[in-house]
Amino acid sequence: MTEPIGHDDAITVALAQHRIEAGRLDRNVDRAIAAIERAAAEGADLVCLPEMFNVGYFAFDAYARNAEPIDGPTLGRIADAAADHGVAVQAGSFVEDLAASAEAGFDTPEPDGLANASVFLDRAGEVQGVYRKQHLFGYDSAETQLLTPGESLPTVEFEGFTVGMTTCYDLRFPELYRQLADEGVSLVLVPSAWPYPRVEHWRTLPRSRAIENLAYVAAVNGAGEMGDDELVGRSTVYDPWGTPIATCDDDPELVTADLSPGQVDDVREEFPALRDRRL
Repeated sequence: MTEPIGHDDAITVALAQHRIEAGRLDRNVDRAIAAIERAAAEGADLVCLPEMFNVGYFAFDAYARNAEPIDGPTLGRIADAAADHGVAVQAGSFVEDLAASAEAGFDTPEPDGLANASVFLDRAGEVQGVYRKQHLFGYDSAETQLLTPGESLPTVEFEGFTVGMTTCYDLRFPELYRQLADEGVSLVLVPSAWPYPRVEHWRTLPRSRAIENLAYVAAVNGAGEMGDDELVGRSTVYDPWGTPIATCDDDPELVTADLSPGQVDDVREEFPALRDRRL
């Protein structure tokens, strides 16, 4: 764990890099809840889960039959865990049934179809923000055929931070993160399912987004194999200078770091690169 120097406004963020088995919802959600419980016991304020933490990103044939609305059973269990333990949870992402979410009263980009949805839950388990992955991965992936891209870029206020959410492949599109910076975002959460062999891309892209925008970037990956694909793990928190302050290898792990909104303010004041932009 890291400790920001000279700030008493720190929160503890935990990245839950747990094993994800293709299509094994109950087992995967059990692992996510166990990680939330452990993180809360160790003093975490915010717990972040990986992309498609319940069904497994590469289980494309399981997407349709396991799609759920925002208020479905997967998020219901995660929300209960958040409330029971008094921690906020960025519920990685899951396959959202857009029609069912719309029927439940949630705004959706389309009246039906499926989306890769990430949800921020507060300490009471209440939904504070929903982000749907905007850049769908077409390379050796069925995501573009199966899912509807998101259109909105919400932010959430959490204990001194303005929090933004993006998902995995979004990391390759820096304009999305600059848009978040323009909204005052100081912490970006990036649930991912990043596979081998692109380890150096996974190290470089979130670090670059932190450096460019002088913000914390917390990139949480899954662990394990799904068919021919294996996730690289290496969940990492980068500070506003782009320095990795907490990380791990490709095994299941809980990565924790102390983050301070005051540190973001200090870095942006010391090195005001964002003010030098010419549009």
